[in-house]
Amino acid sequence: MGNYLNPGNAGFAGIRNDVYVDKSGLIQLINQTIDTPRRLTCISRPRRFGKSFAAQMLCAYYDKTCDSAGLFDDLEIAGDIHYRDYRNRYDVIYLDMTEAIGEASVANVVPYIQESVMEELAESYPESKAAKGFAATLANAVETAGNKFVMIIDEWDAPIRESVGHPDLQRRYLEFLRSLFKNSGMTSKIFAAAYMTGILPIKKDGSQSAISDFLEYTMVKPRQFGKYVGFTEDEVRELCRTYGSDFGKMKQWYDGYSFRDLTSVYNPNSVMKAIRNDDFDSYWTQTSAADSLMGYISLDFDGLGRTVAELIGGVETKVDTKGFANDLVTFRDRDDVLTLLIHLGYLTYDEETQRAHIPNEEIRLEFTRAIRHVKRDDTIRRVWESARLIEDTVRGDEEAVARQIEKIHEEESPLRYNNEQALRSVIKRAYFSYGDEYVMFEELPAGAGYADVVYLPKKDSMLPALVVELKWNQSADGAIEQILDRRYPQAVKEYGGDILLVGISYAKDAPSGKRKHRCRIEKYLEKR
Repeated sequence: MGNYLNPGNAGFAGIRNDVYVDKSGLIQLINQTIDTPRRLTCISRPRRFGKSFAAQMLCAYYDKTCDSAGLFDDLEIAGDIHYRDYRNRYDVIYLDMTEAIGEASVANVVPYIQESVMEELAESYPESKAAKGFAATLANAVETAGNKFVMIIDEWDAPIRESVGHPDLQRRYLEFLRSLFKNSGMTSKIFAAAYMTGILPIKKDGSQSAISDFLEYTMVKPRQFGKYVGFTEDEVRELCRTYGSDFGKMKQWYDGYSFRDLTSVYNPNSVMKAIRNDDFDSYWTQTSAADSLMGYISLDFDGLGRTVAELIGGVETKVDTKGFANDLVTFRDRDDVLTLLIHLGYLTYDEETQRAHIPNEEIRLEFTRAIRHVKRDDTIRRVWESARLIEDTVRGDEEAVARQIEKIHEEESPLRYNNEQALRSVIKRAYFSYGDEYVMFEELPAGAGYADVVYLPKKDSMLPALVVELKWNQSADGAIEQILDRRYPQAVKEYGGDILLVGISYAKDAPSGKRKHRCRIEKYLEKR
């Protein structure tokens, strides 16, 4: 058992000893590629989305130097007809590129890997002949051992990310990968399969992937790997039942990633921490990706500041993902920045509509924190205006609230501002900085209907809850009456504080020069 050659199953055994959600169906998808032209798979996911767990699972399954039956016989993969055909049948080369960089530095990581793997090969197969090149040495080992390698590279893009500003180091690393995976004849001779996982898709040379033979599955197009991006809704429901967690809060905080045929995918790291800590909070701040958000949303591209404000308010935005260069520094326009944020997990993307939005409360809170430090006049103004709007609402200043809603509508009017859904989008843009004090709910089941928008104070907030009802071409008084008639405050009164009823209306036929928006604010009195 070595560090890089056949590392064994201890890593996955430790994972099984903890709370475990069965993701072994991933193995079946990789098994289907073994010794086929599809043998090269690259998966890109954000930090803390289980990439290393999956890599260690694959090591435990394929490594021929250990018996992993006890780790897999009770999992989903055991029901596959080829389960035993591939289990513990291969020599595995496992590279954790972040760890390798820590041992050798970015500049020396390629020769360090080559030397380390060849030393372990010499120990395991002393009769195998060394060759001039690394790939040729692996080919000799395959001939000696009588079976091919499964290569697993975790954090494959770490050398790309860590060598920003040093294209020569990036090129040297990509050439190393090309030497293994670009020669179809040598590649098929050496590898039964290869699995790479990282944050970014494969770096492009010009407009093409630098290692074009890999099949890529990304946050933009995960395809059949979508259910392995994070936890599915059924998996989270079962965890909440088992550990007594509030499923509704779990969904509000950590759901929101959606892919074709899979509408709810949860951040797995945050779900597990919420369960273990019995606390719903943003655990995203514990990832190094959080440090970079402010830098990306501060970039000086036309429309980026306005788009970020809209995203925080819950509005979707169109994104062209095709031109992204798959690195952290090459940006042509706002679309490239937004595409990076999709790959980093800050946004979720619908490939059918080609639109992106902030997935959940956890990430919205990170945006709200970051945007306060962005040094752009338009962003600072939006933050100030939104914070002032919340203050005016709490103070009951109906005229000030109506003026600001009208201003936002005039600046950022949707193409079709002719229904309550369109009015709601303007409200969310206007109140986008709510994240410091509130959690937002849309169409919250309440009383005898659904409240349009509810802002529920966080545990440490002293502000009242806001129950907002919207009326298009009707009166603000009518909105308040609907809140009371349908008993919407019943949904939030258990939190124990004051409740403000906020009715906002839009009159499309208001006389010229007259304000079209009206606001009515009333404190909720249960015995009214």
